[in-house]
Amino acid sequence: MTLLTVCGLDVHVQRLLPRGDGREAPLVVCVHGILTDSLASYYFTLGPALAAAGYEVLMYDLRGHGRSHRPAGGYQLERFVGDLRHLLDRLNVRRPVHLIGNSFGGTVAFGLAAANPELVASLAFIESEPALAPWQPKMAANLARAKRELVREESLAWIATEYNPHTARLAKGAAKLLHSTTIAEDIPASQVLTEEEVAAIQAPVFGIYGDRSDLAAQAPWLEKLLPRCRTVVIPDQEHSVLIERTPLTRALLLEWLGEHALSAPAGPVRPIRPSR
Repeated sequence: MTLLTVCGLDVHVQRLLPRGDGREAPLVVCVHGILTDSLASYYFTLGPALAAAGYEVLMYDLRGHGRSHRPAGGYQLERFVGDLRHLLDRLNVRRPVHLIGNSFGGTVAFGLAAANPELVASLAFIESEPALAPWQPKMAANLARAKRELVREESLAWIATEYNPHTARLAKGAAKLLHSTTIAEDIPASQVLTEEEVAAIQAPVFGIYGDRSDLAAQAPWLEKLLPRCRTVVIPDQEHSVLIERTPLTRALLLEWLGEHALSAPAGPVRPIRPSR
């Protein structure tokens, strides 16, 4: 286990290298979602396949999650974006990276692409969205409901039956995070992007949705807003695309990265822009 100090917090990091020394391989950075998610979601789904395909893979636990430090407060979106920016600097990454974000991790990826476009070669997301003004009340409602429901034994029993006992244990862990920190209040109070800031993202963008998720309705809007955006909607699928449709998700991302990463030369990174 590797712990790096980033923004004053111990951050758990895992790196996978392709065959050879991997020094010139395209770097794929995987950003996980919040509450029940961690870098393990990538470690057991995409990470090894990406390394086998010739990519260097960087996975890390977000603040408060997995084996990273859990502060009592400081969970605004811009803190997560700042953590990612400073993690890349801490690791002396000097080439644009290919971001993959699952759920909230995709929102973090959009935040970095908007604030520091010089760091991002491409952006792929799974069931996610950029944080615009409507995102705040939606996150407030979702987090309040999770905080209220995940401490109820009836809710955990339903999750164990509907999904599996492992998911119920993850939900119980999420309840501890929600009740021991200010994450439920901090995230809805985050700084958000304007539509113009999202439209200014120049990196190619690829999105994967489940057709039973409310996020899928954003696919046409995002493709119109971002000329270099392509999306795929998976039939008969809800939000947990990465876990429930792993082989298909992996194949789609490898195909897309093959078009945008392995065939594109890695350019030099410009000086990092300061945070907003």
